[in-house]
Amino acid sequence: MEKKLSVGVIGLWMGRHHLKGLVDKNIEVAAICDINPETLKKEGDLNNIQEEKRFTDWHDLLKIKEMNAVLIITPDQTHREMSEAFLAAGKHVMCEKPLALSREDLDAIIAAANKADTKFMVGQICRFTPAFRKAKEIIDAGTIGDVYFVESEYAHDYAKIMHGWRRDPLRHGVVGGGCHAVDLLRWLVGDPEEVFAYGSHKLLPMVDYDDATISVLKFPNGVIGKVFVSTGCKRPYTMRTLIYGTKGTIICDNTSDHMELYTLIEGDISVNETPEIIPVDINNHNVVHEFEVFAGHILNDTPVAMSALEGAKTVATCHAIVESAKTGKPVKPNYNFG
Repeated sequence: MEKKLSVGVIGLWMGRHHLKGLVDKNIEVAAICDINPETLKKEGDLNNIQEEKRFTDWHDLLKIKEMNAVLIITPDQTHREMSEAFLAAGKHVMCEKPLALSREDLDAIIAAANKADTKFMVGQICRFTPAFRKAKEIIDAGTIGDVYFVESEYAHDYAKIMHGWRRDPLRHGVVGGGCHAVDLLRWLVGDPEEVFAYGSHKLLPMVDYDDATISVLKFPNGVIGKVFVSTGCKRPYTMRTLIYGTKGTIICDNTSDHMELYTLIEGDISVNETPEIIPVDINNHNVVHEFEVFAGHILNDTPVAMSALEGAKTVATCHAIVESAKTGKPVKPNYNFG
């Protein structure tokens, strides 16, 4: 069992947060990589990473023997090639969401992860957001009774960042961004059995796919749900999420410093009209905790909950939503991979 981690970080636009977390936790950084030399220099200088550990070609990291883990924080289209290469090289891999854009790539990554003797984890970051973690804790404790309805939204204006790899037709807004909300609900109440969706396209003329999608989902145990995705909305970013149970309701999001919990009056069937206000940290990209979990799986040789299959199921649900919006028919997500 490895007792020490030596980590590489690929993709520093978002990976700069991961890098800073590693540095702050005194984790050995074996290498950093970005195709933009200016970004590489800036983040390397900020985090005191030696120049000999800076690379613009990710293939160079495959040659670093002492590096035993890598964080892939790159455009979605690159995930398969990088994941397969580093797994084959005997490295532990954490790959950001969405795991991949196509069914073929999802199958390939799952096969590579199953074949490898190392750990593979998908970076579904909402599972580490303080408010959402607290919501799951409340649900699991039975505080709000049996959940019967859930909803979440991914409202994020991409107008100024809709270029390059984000314009790929395979990277539909539901797959690229809405996967956050889909994965969150999967984590809270299970795999959707069927979805039905509508979409519209009024905000982002530079892409060919819908920039607003509403979907209704049928979950196990009689739970129903809704996911709204808008990648051109004119409002601040949010993932407002509501969970309704037979004994109470949770209202939360990833950008507020508190969440609301409504519960029944003790000994009564009426609800308290004044909610309990639960303070939470605002940390919608809690990459430090995410890495701590990844590291724990490596150092303690424990099964990875956020496995390649888990990541693929989230994308499969997103694909079903996109298909339903196109066809106008209900679609059952296909979770059979490999």
